[in-house]
Amino acid sequence: MGVSTAASFGLSILCCLLVFSALQMYKNPLGSTRLMTLIAGYVASWLFIFMLTAVSNLENIMFGKGFQARVIPEVVLCMVLACSAAGMVHRVSVTVCLLCSMVGLYYINKMGQSSTTPAAPSVSGSKKKK
Repeated sequence: MGVSTAASFGLSILCCLLVFSALQMYKNPLGSTRLMTLIAGYVASWLFIFMLTAVSNLENIMFGKGFQARVIPEVVLCMVLACSAAGMVHRVSVTVCLLCSMVGLYYINKMGQSSTTPAAPSVSGSKKKK
């Protein structure tokens, strides 16, 4: 069971703040080794997911229930903000954040399409060849 749009907005903003503050608090350990740099990029991709959720929920609250996030203003803005947060840790984290965010965006889009559009019945017209 899901939560309301306003509660989801509040939770996603809280998660954004927690992830961003964790990235800033542990900036030195996250930028020290290769593995930790990759982890920092992955964590920053979660920041992207939470920001996109918050922006989409805010738009649904302000503009009504069927408003969808578009690629150009919302997704790009959240991607730039998440990658800049990853860049504060290490330069390599930006690349990892970008790649992981793209994968996450693909699966979010896939889940959104499967939940909003009903599956069309498959019509299998078999014609016999003579």
